[in-house]
Amino acid sequence: MAARAYWKGQIRLALVSIPVEIYTATKSGAQIAFHQVHEPSGKRVKYEKVVPGLGAIDTDDIVKGYEVDKGEYVLLDQDEIDAVKLESKKTLELTQFVDASEIDVLYYERPYFVVPADDLAEEAFIVLREALRKAKKVGLGQLAMRGREYVVSLKPCGRGMVLETLRYADEVNKAQGYFRDIPDDKPDADLLDLATTLIDKKTSAFDPMKFHDRYVDALRDLIARKQKSKSNRKIIEDKDDDGGKRSGSNVVDLMAALKKSIEKPAAKAPQKSTAKAAPAKKAPAKKRA
Repeated sequence: MAARAYWKGQIRLALVSIPVEIYTATKSGAQIAFHQVHEPSGKRVKYEKVVPGLGAIDTDDIVKGYEVDKGEYVLLDQDEIDAVKLESKKTLELTQFVDASEIDVLYYERPYFVVPADDLAEEAFIVLREALRKAKKVGLGQLAMRGREYVVSLKPCGRGMVLETLRYADEVNKAQGYFRDIPDDKPDADLLDLATTLIDKKTSAFDPMKFHDRYVDALRDLIARKQKSKSNRKIIEDKDDDGGKRSGSNVVDLMAALKKSIEKPAAKAPQKSTAKAAPAKKAPAKKRA
């Protein structure tokens, strides 16, 4: 396997140990990174570390500080911080099993692929995978990786398994604080039927390849056009289709909107657009001599 394992060790279930390797299951998507540039000179903007009253300082003189009171810090150097980091364990012990539905989606953080480390581990690996699948359970445990301890879940995924790091309880906001003002009313039966019909009509298999980041596509198109122009002039933004005017809000009857949505032919899946996207409004460009 060409990819480098993120962690190597063993999964332990009672007296059974299964050597495994885990690999990152996700990667960073398409991103457009910008640098700050001094326009008159065309040079990159640099940052210096300064202390008020002293000016620029040597980076070797910088330590970490935790503010315990206004203007009062407990100073720690990197060696002290490293000394309390947890040593990466080579064993993930499954200590509990729960229904997957019991874990709120807010707790899931990052997924990893889990594979058997060698041919000898395959049989035990497959037994554990199929046992989890048959029981419809998710295994839980704690694992120290790269100095930090994580709560992790383990569940089947195709021929392999997926390990997901979970957030701790104090890292998740309680939903009640945001939802308490929403009335607990029962919807109109006819409206509910129409909405359900619309959902059924638009239900299809999930295909992530049908979706693209249109903002990133538009930025790439803008950069390509600016590069071809071989000029530092600002591109004049196009006006909105309505001439830059926005119409007032319309009160739409929910029943009519749902009926109209159902009567319309099923919309095609979103495709990657090649048309130029209207750039967001920006402040007027500076006039240059």
